[in-house]
Amino acid sequence: MGGKGRIYLRHPADRKVLVRRPAMEGPFHVIGVMSGSSLDGIDVAYCRFVKHDEDWTHAIEDAATVPFDEAMRKRLLGVMQGPALELARLDRDLGRMIARACNELRAGRPLDLIGSHGHTIFHQPLEGLTTQIGSGAQIAALTGRPVVFDLRSKDVALGGQGAPLVPFGERALFNGTDTFLNLGGIANVSHHGPDKVTGYDICTCNQALNLLANEAELAYDKDGALSRVGQVVPELLNALDALPFYRQAPPRSLGREWFDEHLAPLVKDERLALRDRLRTVTEHIAHTIADALRHGSAQRVLVTGGGAHNAFLIERLQALSRAEIAVPEASTVEFKEALVFAFLGLMRWRGEVNTLASVTGAPQDSIGGSLVLPN
Repeated sequence: MGGKGRIYLRHPADRKVLVRRPAMEGPFHVIGVMSGSSLDGIDVAYCRFVKHDEDWTHAIEDAATVPFDEAMRKRLLGVMQGPALELARLDRDLGRMIARACNELRAGRPLDLIGSHGHTIFHQPLEGLTTQIGSGAQIAALTGRPVVFDLRSKDVALGGQGAPLVPFGERALFNGTDTFLNLGGIANVSHHGPDKVTGYDICTCNQALNLLANEAELAYDKDGALSRVGQVVPELLNALDALPFYRQAPPRSLGREWFDEHLAPLVKDERLALRDRLRTVTEHIAHTIADALRHGSAQRVLVTGGGAHNAFLIERLQALSRAEIAVPEASTVEFKEALVFAFLGLMRWRGEVNTLASVTGAPQDSIGGSLVLPN
């Protein structure tokens, strides 16, 4: 009569004492895939998940970043204005690239499935659309494993922003931290309260910084070295701060279209010295994020994403924010999003909720993602 998951143990005082044995599921081995708007490459993380009762433990057992070559970067940047056939070809080719990266990372180890975010091309939730490429069918065919992809479309179809999705994984995998800040191509934040999780895109980040670093034939401004020696240009800073997006209340999200139309033309003004533009953009990012952290009453902030390696940006953020700014170990900094998309894929595979309406603004939580099975 003990029921599933229970065993009886003899006890010197009462032999009827019931001791519960924790129910364990797993381990599940999942590769998570992420390609961000900073266009540095594909992040792939080989992850292990185990469920103990209602709690999940995780480990990133191996991970790598596969950089885009210049030809692929140009295709990803240009496809928004290109013909539909090029979008279809790029979807196919990126899927094949992801599959190769997963096969190399797996290296014969057990693998239950792949959770792939893909690469965002269009993101216009007010029009009810979002498009991430990297063909799930190609990945499944070339890896022989189930693939979960297209994780944002369901939430957008329900009326949500389709972003950010990462807070769901943060809640399950990083219990004990109240605020998470991701400094990727776009900076986004999530606040984990006792009863509710909220999150939204704050502002551009590496999209703008890398665009300017490219003028100096650099992939990025290492440690913020160029920015550090520049001067803030008040007119440019005021123009950046005045962009209407920053007056929108959450939930809100950004896409490449917004960056190309509204922010890039401001920072491309070559009448201003490159280092001064970098310094001004860094200041804009830092104080916009600091304002967001104040409004969320953040106490301790876990910072991840490529921007966490930008020492000058972190210094400015620490100077402007009253919250404790914590940068974790390198694997979490670099691969937290890939880890979370592996977990979101696992939840979809299990038929469980993986998208929070409190974050995206949709009318209900949902199970997002398309599933492709191998032969």
